[in-house]
Amino acid sequence: MTHLDEIKCKLNELYHTQPNIHINVSISHPKVSLQNEAVVIKGIYSHIFQIEEFSSGFPKRRTIQYNDILTKNIEIVELNNKC
Repeated sequence: MTHLDEIKCKLNELYHTQPNIHINVSISHPKVSLQNEAVVIKGIYSHIFQIEEFSSGFPKRRTIQYNDILTKNIEIVELNNKC
């Protein structure tokens, strides 16, 4: 099992047991910067997953690639606590 497969498996487990997570995001395009932001996992797919965040005061859905976790652009706090 590759590291990417492990991330997918752990995210899938979180989605089914504890979809409310905390996330750190640092992406330049589109410009997104979140620190320990509470989000909800809304969907898990083969190459992406979808979250809903409320940093602007309104719910906003974002689509994230699993590779962004590998490149450290995105950090899921609950994944680090499990590893």
